[in-house]
Amino acid sequence: MNPWRAVGKLLRGLLHIAVGLWTIYARFPQLPASHREARIQAWAQRMLAIWGIRLVVRGVPPYDGPVLLVANHISWLDILVMHAARHCRFVSKSDIKHWPLIGTLATAAGTLYIERASRRDAMRVVHRMVDALRAGEVVAVFPEGTTSDGIHLLPFHANLMQAAIAAEAPVVPVALQFVDRASGETSLAPCYVGDDTLLGSIWRTLTTPGITAVVSFGPPQHAEGRDRRAWASDLREAINLLRTSRE
Repeated sequence: MNPWRAVGKLLRGLLHIAVGLWTIYARFPQLPASHREARIQAWAQRMLAIWGIRLVVRGVPPYDGPVLLVANHISWLDILVMHAARHCRFVSKSDIKHWPLIGTLATAAGTLYIERASRRDAMRVVHRMVDALRAGEVVAVFPEGTTSDGIHLLPFHANLMQAAIAAEAPVVPVALQFVDRASGETSLAPCYVGDDTLLGSIWRTLTTPGITAVVSFGPPQHAEGRDRRAWASDLREAINLLRTSRE
């Protein structure tokens, strides 16, 4: 792709972020929660369109909560893609809260922040998740705990699954994929793993044409007597099957 076209997409994206920030400060205080969620979803869909990323949703997103979405993690784009498919409250590492622009947007979307290195903080976040689920909200987690290359799944951490067990809430497995439209193969452009920098990954994404983000929702599951480790293992397998399915 012509780098000037990528620069144009970057500038239009920054303008869209500015509009989102204005909406947060000027409009959100007067809007009910359902309207804020609809605004966030529409904003995310428009952001993907500006950056030339096609969204494909497979399966049926949950209409309402309580429900916990459990997804694999590939890129900084994952949160934007999942918001575009179905608004939810994410559990994210606390670093994101302090990122310029992105932190403000994430906080406005209801993100719950966690200090991943602290077991005590994990328990605090589990209690917050339980409260959110019992209030009928849709919450989302990335149990890999970090990003992968989108080809292989990392082991799942089970701690946050305890929230769904405590709240007696269903869990929906969600598979995320980035695909090259021309070849149908996995696109590595949006990856944010290893030595990748955030700016480098963003620029690679903007300069790579024909990226499709595929979000596959599986059927909801209930604990049915499983502990959090067994359930996390079964959900990992369910997500892997969703990723390899061609339907």
